[in-house]
Amino acid sequence: MAYRFRKHYTRDEARALLAQVREWLKQVAHLRGKVEKFEKRLRGFMLPGCDLGGESVNTWVRAMTDLDTVLREFRRREIQIQDIDRGLVDFPAIIGGKEVFLCWEEDEEDIEFWHELDSGYAGREKL
Repeated sequence: MAYRFRKHYTRDEARALLAQVREWLKQVAHLRGKVEKFEKRLRGFMLPGCDLGGESVNTWVRAMTDLDTVLREFRRREIQIQDIDRGLVDFPAIIGGKEVFLCWEEDEEDIEFWHELDSGYAGREKL
């Protein structure tokens, strides 16, 4: 059987990553706010005839690079971020021989739900 993901997590493996995932989500939220702040500031400099550069651009580029570095950790592990604002993530898993997602939201203590790959949050079922 061909699977969509190379990595599949057991519930225990996903649980073991929750502290790190929480930290990465905090970093993403912080860096995203930083990027948005600098993008607003830079918009004013992007008018015709304006010279765009300097510390604001350097800070924006650093924040974008830092954000990409954190997001790369999720991609590398094939952990899917479904909603950054809610801290909703899915871990690819195999349940009953079928490829599914273990579904976790940042305010949840433990991984208690799963759903089909294409059903999303609305299709969550208790483990």
